[in-house]
Amino acid sequence: MDVQLIVICVLTGVINLIGALAYAARIAGVRTRRIAMSFALFNILILVSRLSNGLLGPLVAKRIENAIAHGGNARLQGDFHLMLASASIAVLLGILLVPTAQRMFSHAIGQLQRSRSVGRLLLHSASPSGMRVMWQSLAAPHTASLRPFAKPAELGWGIVIANCLAQAILAVGVFASIYAGYLNPEYRVTASQLSAVINGFATILLFAFIDPHLSVITDDAAEGRVSEAGFRRVIVWISASRLAGTVLAQLLFLPAATAVAWISNYV
Repeated sequence: MDVQLIVICVLTGVINLIGALAYAARIAGVRTRRIAMSFALFNILILVSRLSNGLLGPLVAKRIENAIAHGGNARLQGDFHLMLASASIAVLLGILLVPTAQRMFSHAIGQLQRSRSVGRLLLHSASPSGMRVMWQSLAAPHTASLRPFAKPAELGWGIVIANCLAQAILAVGVFASIYAGYLNPEYRVTASQLSAVINGFATILLFAFIDPHLSVITDDAAEGRVSEAGFRRVIVWISASRLAGTVLAQLLFLPAATAVAWISNYV
């Protein structure tokens, strides 16, 4: 594994880790009854995710350009599967860190409410007292969240499956489109641009159907119509479907890349 591949895997991991920790922001919002503030804090992490995503595309594209220039790379497909595996590992790590992140978010919400300044919040986080809070926030997932593994009534099977498919498409979209440029070098720029269409479909699925449904459950939990334990079970199922989506992306990668390579001939 070369340095470039390590950097790509790390960036992929950061993007997916932040996505998985979004669920911790929801739990913190429910616990503190400050949902809007919890998402405002999470948007700071989203900036890091978007910066990582902006760097990821050119690095992956450069890897394809080098493979084409040097007559191909027999390990290239395996490298892409390794990138997708880093996404799954990051999501799994994010799921395990949800209790820790939820405690950190809860403390940050209280600190922001007192200071009313994101700058002061960041300075507090870097201070010895802030570091101590982070250390004290470390917590392992509770087995109580996993014991009643039956699907919560508030969460429909359609949402679980749709989230799995959307996360699979998002995980594979950029990688499949760029690898399609290797399969069809003549139209590799066209193939790479088709990633916007693929990701756009998944984004519509997420923000038009899945996120509103999850937001309704979050509001119900904040208002007491859904118990906190029930809400945590919802998060467990949504997180598991996200992880399943990144695993499904491994199977979709080559068929998706082949399809994009073929479509790029006719766009």
